[in-house]
Amino acid sequence: MEARSEKKDGVVLLHVSGRLDAFGARQMDRWAKDALADDDKDLVIEMSGSDYLSSGGIRSFNGLKKEMKRRGGRFALAGVGEYPKKVLDMAGFSTVFDIFPDTAAAVADIVKKRKNPTLFNEIFYKKIIDEGLQLTIEPGWKTRPPVLRVLGDLDKVIHARITEADVRTKKFSEVTYSLGLGALGSGMKDAMPLMGEMITLYGSMVWLPTDGNNTPDFLTPLDAGSDVPVYTGYNITLDGPFNEYFTLDTTNPNGVSISDIYRVIFSAAGSRVKGYTGVVALTIWGVIESIASSGLKKAPVAAAAPPGGESIMSPGRIHEWIASDTGNTHRGDTLISFGIGIDLATGATHFSPATLSSLYYANPLNTGAAKQMYLHNHGVVFRNVPYDASLDLNTQVKKVVTDGEFVDMRHLLDSTRLRKAKIGIAYIQDIVRDA
Repeated sequence: MEARSEKKDGVVLLHVSGRLDAFGARQMDRWAKDALADDDKDLVIEMSGSDYLSSGGIRSFNGLKKEMKRRGGRFALAGVGEYPKKVLDMAGFSTVFDIFPDTAAAVADIVKKRKNPTLFNEIFYKKIIDEGLQLTIEPGWKTRPPVLRVLGDLDKVIHARITEADVRTKKFSEVTYSLGLGALGSGMKDAMPLMGEMITLYGSMVWLPTDGNNTPDFLTPLDAGSDVPVYTGYNITLDGPFNEYFTLDTTNPNGVSISDIYRVIFSAAGSRVKGYTGVVALTIWGVIESIASSGLKKAPVAAAAPPGGESIMSPGRIHEWIASDTGNTHRGDTLISFGIGIDLATGATHFSPATLSSLYYANPLNTGAAKQMYLHNHGVVFRNVPYDASLDLNTQVKKVVTDGEFVDMRHLLDSTRLRKAKIGIAYIQDIVRDA
């Protein structure tokens, strides 16, 4: 068996050649899974190179048809030869699958009958358009002003001066969206040496233990009020609702960078958002074009501090303390992220330098628009999660975290790029230091 895939008008075409028996069907299943990104909805199997089909192949077709239905799209066959067509007729599946003479006919029919679930948004909601990027705006909640709650001292993290006296515990039920430094463990002494970058998403905690294995871990308790604590040396928590929701689309085949998303939000907020302070919190559910990331290699505890009070971000120390990956990873997978953005031109007029510096640090691995803004984002990668921008963001975050195939967790660099996304935006009105 051999296969190749391509995409035309948003339809994934999988060209297979060889015998579609039980063994070949298993190969086809793997190839189809590899070819489908989380935002793909339509799949056509092109069979002109396959002259044999058995029940094993039919069973695989049926499974793929169910998968594309789950994604809200269609499954079809094209170029079916004489013998495979006889097998489909005999098994009673000729009327179950959509069958077309070639891929051109299949794609044309799929595109013609394709539904646009975001049509209402396109017609009735305002848009922000900027250099191939479009944000469609949906209203959120204004029940109370969003606030950021900061626990711990970021400077102690950057200089590796965390001690047991700096560590606090939080219950899963106490946080919806947050990021910071944390660990899970049987007790303080167990957690301290493993503290790494963390994110909490609707009762789930995902973190990157600094145990040398470079493998993230997570816990999603059924009882969010349980007594299993999160140990944290530094944490930023969103307290309040999202004021707006944006649906991101782009005509750029390479996607849109996180820094460009924040830049457009900042640029538009100055003229259209009453009470804009220059600080926002974002939760993103999107489809990845590429991820650029970093992560702590060692727990920034006082026992491991660099000599002379040197920062772990200094040029002579950063590669000892920070692992980075700027390659093209996780393309087509799902990203759930939470982060903070500071528009330096506006934020400095509303908050003191000390308050703003409690939210961010200048990461030398970020080579983007550091002079205009500071960004601090953590993200979790999942796979096999259908993307549908018409769905509610918070509901989908909970569903993805609970049901999605967990892949990775990282500190996101500003050059991370997305194909499309649903974004919740909280325009922060105050920054509170918690004891």
